[in-house]
Parts: sequence; structure tokens; C-alpha cells
Amino acid sequence: MPIATVRSSLLLAALSLLLSACSSTTVVKTTQPIAIEQQQTAIAEAELLDVGIKLFDPNLEQLDRDDETLTFAEIRNAESRFLPMQLMSSLQASAAWGAVRVVPITQNSSDVTVSGKILHSDGEQLSLEISVSDATGRHWFTRDYEERASKYAYRKTRPGTPVIEPFQNLYHRIANDMLQYRRDNFDGNALRGIRTTGELRFAQEFSPAAFGGHVRNSNGKYTIQRLPANNDPMMQRIRMIRERDYLFIDTMQGYYDNFTQEMYDPYQEWRGMSYKEAVAMRKLKSQARTDTIMGIAAIIAGIAGAASDSSAARASSGVAIAGGGFLIKSGYDKRAEAEMHLEALMELGESLEAEMEPQVIELEDRTITLSGTVDNQYKQWRELLKDLYDVETGS
Repeated sequence: MPIATVRSSLLLAALSLLLSACSSTTVVKTTQPIAIEQQQTAIAEAELLDVGIKLFDPNLEQLDRDDETLTFAEIRNAESRFLPMQLMSSLQASAAWGAVRVVPITQNSSDVTVSGKILHSDGEQLSLEISVSDATGRHWFTRDYEERASKYAYRKTRPGTPVIEPFQNLYHRIANDMLQYRRDNFDGNALRGIRTTGELRFAQEFSPAAFGGHVRNSNGKYTIQRLPANNDPMMQRIRMIRERDYLFIDTMQGYYDNFTQEMYDPYQEWRGMSYKEAVAMRKLKSQARTDTIMGIAAIIAGIAGAASDSSAARASSGVAIAGGGFLIKSGYDKRAEAEMHLEALMELGESLEAEMEPQVIELEDRTITLSGTVDNQYKQWRELLKDLYDVETGS
């Protein structure tokens, strides 16, 4: 057999083995549950750290090409509110923290702040980047968390059956890591210092003249310089203002609760469909890539055979070239089929977007329509609090 034909045959055989290994798709059938680690001993009130989970970054500007095809801005923006609520539930279940709230991005007075970025979300896989820091400016950690949903995660359940969040393990891992970090790095004095620093930073923001020298900021690290007297009237007013701030955030928490409840059914439906679409698209892309590469390899082998001195090799080269062309066409056809799956996902995204109506919340002396961004609403609220504080103190 001519050397060119032998080389072509070996090339095809090697490609076949390589591509068959790369084209398999993995579907997680079962997921081993990860238990939430709970605080077993009582924590003194002065050492309970409040946690503020900021709305997640939807990360729409840094999507890669594959994510762009399966990501819709409306759904990502909704997820930036939905996913922090799931993490909040896990942190509350650990019984290891004070008040755990989902807060606007501009809120910066929590004892512990959790920031998140959505790296990937398609119903099959959820990947988040989570950063945790405290009021002293200490950075606890930044870690990536990834979880794949079980193929049974979106099966219909009988009425009354508890609904299990498909990515519950991911939130439990984050909560467990936060608790472990706190246990490993802080004693009671350090925890009280974090709480006091957070309170003084809040006071400093509202009254720099009165509290500017109580906390020093050195490159984002906050250290206490002195403490106000226990009966300091200015600090008493600051604490009242802070309670009003918490009241507003708790009111917005009700909005997030309603939003999550209204979103859950259509979102769960979308995730279930998206799970199937993501698995199907991954399989189709793999098959398309395999068919295209094999087709090109077959054509190369056919061309090599056509240059052979053997009449049998020249005859078989025509068959190889024709077969290669068919495989390439098959690859493009599968890509077209994948585009049909994308259209189905777009329709699901539009149906979910229709569920996201503006919410109205009632405050003591006014009604606010949350049709703008939460951050804009919160900025207006903080400005109002500053005005109230100035009036009360005669500034």
C-alpha cells in the first residue's frame, strides 16, 4: 500500500479515537447532598455579625461566545436578585449570624458584606464568584463555586412535596466556608470590634464633623481610634437613623421575597427547559464538530489517495472525498438544529420577562414605586435620612 494512503488511514483512525473520546456528554444523575453546618452554641448579642448580601453582578459584559448563546439579559438581571435570596436562606439556616439581608449594591454598612458575580447559569450548571469582607476592610476570601444540577432536579413533584433548589449544595458550601472562616480567624473581641467599626463608619458617613476622628481609614483598612461615650446623644441619634435604614432595607426585603415567590414557578420552568436545551446543544455542538473535522480529514485522505500510483487508491479517494463532504454538511446541519434550540430559549426568556412587573412598596409617609433600579431608590433614601439627621441635630 502506498505510504500516502497508510498515513491517511492512520490519520483517520487517530482522529476517530480522539473525537469519540471528546464528544461524550456528561449528565449528573444524582447529587450528594451537602448539609448546612449549624452553630451549636449560643453567640453573645454583641458578637453576632449582621450579613449584607449585595445584589449579584449579572456579568453580561464579559460573556464568552458559548455563554452569549444561552444567556438572556432579562433572565440574568432577574437572577441577580433571585440567587442572593437563596444564599440568604442558607446563611439563616446556619443560625450563626445576626440579621442576614439582601441589600442594594451601594449599601456598605453591614458587619459582613457578601458580593457575587454570575459566571455561568443555564439551568444545568451554575457558577458564581463570591467575595466576602467585613466592616474593618478585612477581605475574607474570593472563591469560585460551581454546581451541576441533577437530571431529576426539574421533575414535576406531587403537590405538597417540598421543593428542593437544584443548586442548594452550592449555597450550602458558601455558608459553610463563611462560618469556618469566622471560627478560624476571630475570637469574641475581634467580633465585637467588627460590629463597633461598622457602627462608627455609619456614624462617620452621616456626621463627619462629630465622628470623623473615631475611625481611621488607611488604604481601605478601618481601625478604631476612640469610642464615643455610652450616653453620647449624637450616637443615640445615629443609632435611631441606622434603625430607620434597616427598616427601609427590611421593607425592600419584602419586595425581594415577593419577587422571588412570583419568579420561582416560571423560573423553575425555564431552568428545566434550559437544562434540556443546554445538554442538547452541547451534544449537538460536539457531534457537529466531530462530523466537520472527520469530514475534513476524509477529504484530506481522499486527496492523498488521488495522488497515489495505485488505481485502487485513486478510486477510493473519490469515495473518501464525497463522504467527507457529506460529513461536513452533516456538521452544519446540526449547527442549524442548535439554532432552533436557541430560538426556543429566546421564547422562554420572553415569557419569563413578562413576569417581572414593577413593585410598589408603602413607607410610613409615602408610596415608592420600584420601577427604577434598587440602588437609585436606596440612594434617595439615604439622602432623606441625612436630611432628617441634619434637622434633628440642627446642622
